[in-house]
Amino acid sequence: MTVPAFGLGTFRLKDQVVIDSVTTGFELGYRVVDTAQIYGNEAEVGQAIAQSGVPREDLFITTKIWTDHYAADKLIPSLKESLAKLRTDYVDLTLIHWPSPGGKVSVAEFMGALLEAKQQGLTREIGVSNFTIALMKEAIAAVGAENIATNQIELHPYLQNRAVVGFAQQQRIQITSYMTLAYGEVIKDPVIQQIAQRHNATPAQVTLAWAMQLGYAVIPSSTKRENLESNLKAVDLKLSNEDMAQIARLDRGHRLTSPASLAPQWD
Repeated sequence: MTVPAFGLGTFRLKDQVVIDSVTTGFELGYRVVDTAQIYGNEAEVGQAIAQSGVPREDLFITTKIWTDHYAADKLIPSLKESLAKLRTDYVDLTLIHWPSPGGKVSVAEFMGALLEAKQQGLTREIGVSNFTIALMKEAIAAVGAENIATNQIELHPYLQNRAVVGFAQQQRIQITSYMTLAYGEVIKDPVIQQIAQRHNATPAQVTLAWAMQLGYAVIPSSTKRENLESNLKAVDLKLSNEDMAQIARLDRGHRLTSPASLAPQWD
């Protein structure tokens, strides 16, 4: 897998809160950090990285280009700004955060610019986020599936997004699951709680292990040391076929993120 299976998300974390979360994560053994231009925390993430003493080559850093910067003449300059904030010469993965609102900038234009960024060595890998099957097809036509490392999508037991996953996997494009815990909704689910009891695990560990067992990368976030430490243990949790089947039956198409100004026509 191009994208490591387990990482640290930073969505909604700002200022000292994100510095503390990333710093604690590194202390516990996290080496993958996911941020974005629109999160407004790249500089703080960069500060935490710089202070950590962890060698750059041991880290996997992801950022995402915001919609305002998709034009061919804006994308690379915006990525260079992100690199300056992150205090690094390159990121490991750069994603297009959402489809261009109203198709203002074509998929071919922004994917072409993103590929150019990769060729310049500003990013090791490139990919997309919140892309439908139709949009993935456009991206593949623009740069080839071999140049699309991942599609980062909302994916949790209540929204298993099987059509998008199936197409991506056919094209050997990895899936990264965001909001894997559905803002905490799924850890209250009786089925997941029962599975957790059987494994002497937490419901969050079960949910994260479920996603990784299906081959997805996960990027949960937390501000609490005990949760960061607990979540990391999901890497070693192995669920049974029956556990996986029970969670598969929880799918109900329950989408939590669909901003009117950004969301495509979902599959």
